[in-house]
Formats: sequence, structure tokens, C-alpha cells
Amino acid sequence: MKSELESIVGETPGVSYELIIHRFTGSDLSAPRVYIQAGLHADERPGVAAMHYLILMLQKAESEGRLLGSLTLVPHANPIGAAQHMFGEHMGRFSTGTRVNFNRDFPVPGEDSIRNLDAAGSATFAERRLKSRLLDLADECPIVLDLHCDDEGVQYIYAPERLWPEMADLAACLDCEAALLWNAGSDRAFEEAAYEQMVAKAKGGDLAGHCVTTVELRGQNDVDPALALKDAEGIYRFLHGRGVVAPDVRPAPVLRKDFVGKPIRHVDMVLAPVGGTILFHVAPGDRVEAGQMVAEIITDPGRECGIVAIQAPQAGFVLTRRIRRFIRMGDNLLKIIGDEPAVASRKGALED
Repeated sequence: MKSELESIVGETPGVSYELIIHRFTGSDLSAPRVYIQAGLHADERPGVAAMHYLILMLQKAESEGRLLGSLTLVPHANPIGAAQHMFGEHMGRFSTGTRVNFNRDFPVPGEDSIRNLDAAGSATFAERRLKSRLLDLADECPIVLDLHCDDEGVQYIYAPERLWPEMADLAACLDCEAALLWNAGSDRAFEEAAYEQMVAKAKGGDLAGHCVTTVELRGQNDVDPALALKDAEGIYRFLHGRGVVAPDVRPAPVLRKDFVGKPIRHVDMVLAPVGGTILFHVAPGDRVEAGQMVAEIITDPGRECGIVAIQAPQAGFVLTRRIRRFIRMGDNLLKIIGDEPAVASRKGALED
């Protein structure tokens, strides 16, 4: 493994950030190339923990001559967001300088199939140069994994409909409980930008063997040695199956019997009708029926009329719930994958 340290110059004198890049060189030029990053939302740490164990596994494979494909790993993909703290709270999802989500507004190919990336020395915001560099690192890799997590949630992935069900092997290896399938994006998240570049280069051709996804490694507080090791082993096993590491002798994993894979239009975003203190009656992974009470919100403690019940809009699977127990009117309370489409169509991200 070779490690590189790149400097991202800040917008004012004396400020810069360091991007750590690890590279593994495989022995087989025909094997898939892989790009994996974690911590793009800098306050999401399960992926960073998994990367720790994954890198150790790959170093062992490399030393034993079992590494076939080449890999580029960026365990701390957002040093800018990692540095943002205010009054003891980490602000890792949005840039405090531009108020833009760190996983939005990545450069994508235009109608001419040409994508314009910001150079390292261009006179633009550091976060834009960072986004361009991350995409540049992922270029020419048919396998691109962006490790994230939700507030509180099950293990799930986002997958382009065109690459499903071929990408089901990743979901099986990671023991995912769900997959959300999309066919168009409007917010230009990293996953979407990387996929659009793949499509542009393929010029409508074959994308067999390609895998680009946002992997949601449960919730923000699901960071411990056992979970991190399990996630690393799942990714490593996926790399075995895709021919990046010398083949595994174990049987290929299969999807869970209760696995839920639906187009993203099936997601019901349950919003808070009032602000207050949340009492959840369901947890991620639960099945709910239409009209079932999923939560209550206390608005005026001690009064019978001071609590508001929230019902499930339809039958489905609870994907995620809010991690904080105080909420504003209009904020997202739960995500439920409905048995039926929740909206006629949906493009882009589910949340800001």
C-alpha cells in the first residue's frame, strides 16, 4: 500500500486541509479497479471505522499476493467538514461557508457528455475543489462505494435501477435489509455524479460489472468494533466475488429472506405535523400497517390535548427514524418504504 497526502488550500491565507489517499496496486490488469471513500458527511463515522479494518485486510491480501485488482481508498473524504465544530457540536453535513450539503452539487457531464472539474489551483471554494478531486480519483473505476450512514436506520444501499439486480451481491455481502433503486437524480450527489460519468463514457453501452452506490451503514451511533469489523468483512467478501481479491472458497452470500428492494418512489417521508418531544412506537426494521401509530409528539406536557399521534400513511417497512428526540414542525420523522408507491415520481435526494 502506498499512501499520499494531498493539500487542499483554503480560501484565506494560512488555511489548508489534508486529504489522505491509500493506493493498492493489483497484479491483474484485467481485474476491476475499485474506489471507496468514507466520511464525505464528516459527522458520519461508521464508514471510517469499517475502512480501518478493511485496509488491514487488504494489506494482508497484498502481502500474500492475493490482490488482483487495484484500489484507491479515501477514509477521510472530507477534511473540511471534519474541522467544522461550533459550541462543541460537529457540523459535518453542510459547509458552514457556503451552506451547501457536502454530498450535493458534484460536477456532472453536460449534454455534450463532457464534465468540467475544478483544478486544484482554481479560484473557487475549497469544497468545490475537493468534490472535483474525489470524482477524479474515482474515474475509470467500475466499482465505486461511498460509505455513509443515516440518523437511526437499518443497513441499506442506494442503487441505480440499471445496475440492479446485479448489485444485489453487495447487498447480500453487507447483510443489508433494504435497497432503494433510482433512475434519475437532480441533486448531483457523489454517487449520481460518478454514475453519470460512467454512463457518459459507456455512451449507452454495456455497464455489466459496474457498481456505484451510497452505502448506508445503519445509524450515526452504530460505531463499535464488532459492527465495523462486520462491515469491513462484508465489503471484503464483495471484493472477492467481483474478482478484486483472489476468489473465496466460501459459498456466495444470498439476500436476506426479509430483504426489501423498492424504487425510491415507494419511500414515504413522514413529516412532523407539530414540533415537540418525540416518543417513537416503532424502530427501523419494523413492519407497519396503514394507520398504525408510529410515534407521538408531546407539545404541551401534562395535558390530554398536549400530545399528537402520528400514523403510518400505508403498510410498509420502517427504514430510518430521527436520532434526536426533539423536532420542529415539518422536519422528517421517519422514512417508510411503502408497499405501494408513495409518489408518482421522485428524483434526487430524500433529504437536504
